[in-house]
Amino acid sequence: MKKTIDEFKLLLDRSPAALAGFSESDSQKKTAPDKWSKREILGHLIDSAANNHQRFVRAQMNAELRIPGYEQQVWVATQRYQSESWADLIRLWKSYNAHLLHVICAIPENALGHSCIIGDNKPVTLEFVIQDYVRHLKHHLEQILE
Repeated sequence: MKKTIDEFKLLLDRSPAALAGFSESDSQKKTAPDKWSKREILGHLIDSAANNHQRFVRAQMNAELRIPGYEQQVWVATQRYQSESWADLIRLWKSYNAHLLHVICAIPENALGHSCIIGDNKPVTLEFVIQDYVRHLKHHLEQILE
C-alpha cells in the first residue's frame, strides 16, 4: 500500500497546477463528438472519487461489501460538467482526493483484505479497489494532460 499511497500523493501534488495550465475554452474541446472533453474527464474523476469514497468507507465496516457499480456516461451527462467552471472542477477534484488520501491512510491493515463485490464483478479486496482507483486516476489524468 505504501507504493500506492506515495503515487497518489504525487498525483495530488503535481496535477492541480498542470490542470490549471489549460484555459476554460481548452478544457471544453473534444477530440471527437463521441469523446469526453478534459472537463468531462475531470468530472468523471470526481464521480469516481464519490463512488470510491463509499467503497473505501463501507468496506471497512464489514468483511464483505456488495455495492452497485455506476453508469459513468449517465453520471457525466447528467451533471453537465461541460458547462461547469474549469477552476471549480479542479478545486473540487483536488479537495475530494485530498480527503480520500486521508481516508486511505487511516484504513486499518486488517480491513484491506475485506471483500468488495461491485456490480456484477467478481469479488476483490479493498486493497485492490484502492490500487485500482489510483491506477484509474493516473490513466485519466494522463489523458487530460497529453
